[in-house]
Amino acid sequence: MKGVLRTFIGTATLTLALSTLVLTEPAYAAKPVGSDKGASTEQTGGGDDTGIYAAARIQYSGSVAKNGSTGNVTSADVNWAPPPCWYAPYLGAEDFKKEMSKDIEGQMNAPGMGGHAGAALSELQRHYEDEYGWTDTPGYKDYNVDKDGEGMFWAAVENPDEPDLLKRNSCNDLPFWVDNGEAPPPQYEEAITPEILAALAYQHMQLPDTEVSLAPEETTKVNLPTWAWLDKAVFDEVQATAAINAPGFALQATTTAKPVSLKLEPGTDDAVTYPASGECTINADGSIGKPYAKGKADQNPPCGITYLRSSGDGAFDLQATVTWEIAWTGSGGAGGDLPDGTFGNGQEVVVQEIQAVNR
Repeated sequence: MKGVLRTFIGTATLTLALSTLVLTEPAYAAKPVGSDKGASTEQTGGGDDTGIYAAARIQYSGSVAKNGSTGNVTSADVNWAPPPCWYAPYLGAEDFKKEMSKDIEGQMNAPGMGGHAGAALSELQRHYEDEYGWTDTPGYKDYNVDKDGEGMFWAAVENPDEPDLLKRNSCNDLPFWVDNGEAPPPQYEEAITPEILAALAYQHMQLPDTEVSLAPEETTKVNLPTWAWLDKAVFDEVQATAAINAPGFALQATTTAKPVSLKLEPGTDDAVTYPASGECTINADGSIGKPYAKGKADQNPPCGITYLRSSGDGAFDLQATVTWEIAWTGSGGAGGDLPDGTFGNGQEVVVQEIQAVNR
């Protein structure tokens, strides 16, 4: 990462903040957590070849997407979103002094850094060198180097998967000091917590594909009930874990998704679903629907579809979407619920007319 400071020059002031860390450097080392469906990976991000920024990395394990990308679960609550940014342990005092003083000096020597910009840089330097407060934030003497090893400077971290740049940059407070074993000051509401980690685990969770078993399997007939089901043996709960570890600081959260229902959308209005809502709830044994058995051809399935017209030369696009109930547990006995998640697949269903032969 080149340059710790990001600069925004206004009409009268200069605001400086740490460059953010991104989750970009995966390492495949973690063991599966819970279900092994999905990618079992440890994903870390940020930092350079020296590992100096490793304290702010978040490690993911369990059923998570590969290469640090987002998972395939969609929140059923359109108003919920993972955090766009947060504050996390960044560097000890000695390392922070090295990085910050280097960047301040580089900015001061840059062309055009006179006037308000230069004055603001001088104020920032005083904030960390001479105990001079930046607005209402207490300053530090010589970057707190006399407390090196007793705590860390915390800094803003962007969520690289947040598409809104303004939201991603909304954690814009200057880096602040936190003693080992102490909580961040209450004014930093976005400081990393187990709940934030749980939301990030949710964002990276990879759910299993939803390929529904059908009978008849590939081709069905007009007005003939098609049975649909998901076996528990291939469809179970999944877990994803997010953790952060730094000297004197460690947090983790595990997010668990349990399947609760299957929604069938036939791909045409000329169809009847069973039940009428198209929502098949989970059975006591964890399965959804019931497999077709010989002798049930004239019965309506507990979960399924009857197509009322042929698909002609093509096929209907059956959408099968599973709703997952999602909860989390974390450090210190914390825990709670997160919005239900959904994930589904499309399956082609060929529907033919029943051919009658007149003798």
